[in-house]
Amino acid sequence: MDLSQLGTVLLIPALLLAVFAQFKVSSTFNKYSKVNAESGYTGREVARMILDRNGLEDVEVVSVAGNLTDHYDPRTRVVRLSEGVYNKTSISAISVAAHEVGHAVQDKEEYVPLTIRTSLVPAVNFASQSAFIILFIGIFMSQFRFLINVGIALFAVTVIFQIITLPVEFNASSRALENLEGYGILARDEVGEGKSVLQAAALTYVASTLMALVQLIRLLGMRRRD
Repeated sequence: MDLSQLGTVLLIPALLLAVFAQFKVSSTFNKYSKVNAESGYTGREVARMILDRNGLEDVEVVSVAGNLTDHYDPRTRVVRLSEGVYNKTSISAISVAAHEVGHAVQDKEEYVPLTIRTSLVPAVNFASQSAFIILFIGIFMSQFRFLINVGIALFAVTVIFQIITLPVEFNASSRALENLEGYGILARDEVGEGKSVLQAAALTYVASTLMALVQLIRLLGMRRRD
């Protein structure tokens, strides 16, 4: 079995995992969005509390439009929480807020995978926009066949970025659970529910990484066949 065939065989399970991951994160978040935490803290209050207790008083917490658009921006040092998290007191909201703050703490501690991921952002932005354009030029214009290799190399950069993202996200979730339990933000019997929310979110990163790897395998197989 060559690389192209292997990529085709792996594509179906990768697609199924991606669909399942999206369903899982959406259903789990929605489920625990209806369950308010006993502490009564909002996502914003949880983020502010954990930031302050980690000496990050200068990091802002702001609201951002959209659903599950929560993220930490290391360039501006701002934690952005979505509408379903910022002013909500649900277990989902609190768990997601704690996760994003985990990235801010990683940034403060110069957590190596996060540092690498952040440094790759400009290259990944360029690669994600240009890889397939360059690749198709190489495929359809014989005088530019060398561009196939260039396109694959650029796509490989995005795959590396996806792989590095995994430890960053898993570590942020681990920090979130430690803080939620350690600071008494979630009651002992609520920690497992918060963990379910974070695990569902992590599955989406695993699925997207697998999809990217499968696509890279298929591209490498195409090049070898060419």
